[in-house]
Amino acid sequence: MFLGMSHSHEHHSTDAHAQHAHHGHGPVSWKMAAVATLHCLTGCAIGEVLGMVIGTALGWGNAPTMVLAIVLAFVFGYSLTMFGVRKAGLGLAGMIKVALAADTVSIIVMEIADNGMLLIIPGAMDAHLDSGLFWGALAVAFLVAFVITTPVNKWLIGKGKGHAVVHGMH
Repeated sequence: MFLGMSHSHEHHSTDAHAQHAHHGHGPVSWKMAAVATLHCLTGCAIGEVLGMVIGTALGWGNAPTMVLAIVLAFVFGYSLTMFGVRKAGLGLAGMIKVALAADTVSIIVMEIADNGMLLIIPGAMDAHLDSGLFWGALAVAFLVAFVITTPVNKWLIGKGKGHAVVHGMH
């Protein structure tokens, strides 16, 4: 469901304030910040789960598996943004530049929040992929990351940074 989500539906708003906020001037809605955060969370979740599956399949310990999951979270987070802005006619270098500008702070905050939660939930780091504890802890971690990252994205968009860069592409 989230994979098809793009920022494009936000630019159709007829609300003058919403249009103004796309460019970093004026109020930014919580909805706009939540959509940007959900987009970021989608890429991070894909990368993290894939990293955990690969690390577990290879018999790796917690630390290397977490590093792989974080690296893949960035890769998939950036990739979703690049996929979303490809219609703007940018070359690969331009798409990478937009993705880095749009997502870096958001992904960093999200990764600190969700991995921090996984580290403090008892047993989460040792839970197996087929356990309720693994998926429950992951769901809680992603929820906490969403709640913490949404105000960060709201502030960034209001300053014309973060996902405001992507909104400016439409």
